Amino acid sequence: MKISKRRFLETMKIADDLGSKIRSPTQSGSFYESSAESLRNQIDCCFLHEFGPGRLPVIDKKGSCDLIGLISPHAGYMFSGPIAAHAYYALALNCKPDTVIILGPNHTGYGSAVSLMNDGFWQTPLGIVEVDSKLASSIAKKSQIIDIDELAHRFEHSIEVQLPFLQYLYGFDFKFVPICFQLQDMTTVLEISKVLAEMLVSKKVVIIASSDMTHYQPQRIATSKDLEALRAVEELNMKRFYSLLELRGITACGYGPIATMIAVTNELHGKEAKLLYYKTSGDITGDYSSVVGYAAMSFKK
Repeated sequence: MKISKRRFLETMKIADDLGSKIRSPTQSGSFYESSAESLRNQIDCCFLHEFGPGRLPVIDKKGSCDLIGLISPHAGYMFSGPIAAHAYYALALNCKPDTVIILGPNHTGYGSAVSLMNDGFWQTPLGIVEVDSKLASSIAKKSQIIDIDELAHRFEHSIEVQLPFLQYLYGFDFKFVPICFQLQDMTTVLEISKVLAEMLVSKKVVIIASSDMTHYQPQRIATSKDLEALRAVEELNMKRFYSLLELRGITACGYGPIATMIAVTNELHGKEAKLLYYKTSGDITGDYSSVVGYAAMSFKK
């Protein structure tokens, strides 16, 4: 969706008038392109890439809207963008959510164990996205674990890199809730999943779990580990997923967000978890000696 300069300025004025804080992008120019035109072109290329869906997404306004959520990678678009495009292609075909809850791991170590922002705007080269204050505050109120804490989000990339794909699809016509996981154990995941499942029952909300898979292993080893773990995710077997992480040393950075997707789907008696696509950085670069795995998955009611 093309974003006009006029609409961008209008939204910025709304933010200024409200006196709201704007989180500036930290990965623009590194993980993804820094200008609106070049970023839109880059996302076009992700969809059309040989490892992407092979076509540009078309939003189906009469879609089934039975999507609970997605798993999407969060590396630089030159590495994981085509794989992420599979997740967003599936989203476009399903429906347009009012709000997207984005779960990401905490790579920086800043902030609370699990934290969300409950107001303000996040900026990318494609414009600004409003935090869904009402939903975010409700999640924080109902959870015994999630804190309202901006520090964890200040420099974290795992949530930020999902926003341009969403803006590409929906422009300014959605809100989001960012939740950053430093604590990713099963007890934490189960508590959070009960709260999030409640939010999805009567609202048009989709969850995105942001995670890469195995880090810096030879291609054969990384692929073997990742596909076994992803089979456990497809089976919606959270205990097996955690067991494999430990037994096989699978270094998926966002295993808490992935496990939360499993638990929320189980809470909602979801019928399907499907691996849409899997590749590694080695498939992109041709260097198979030390790769990072990337997966796109969908979860349906």
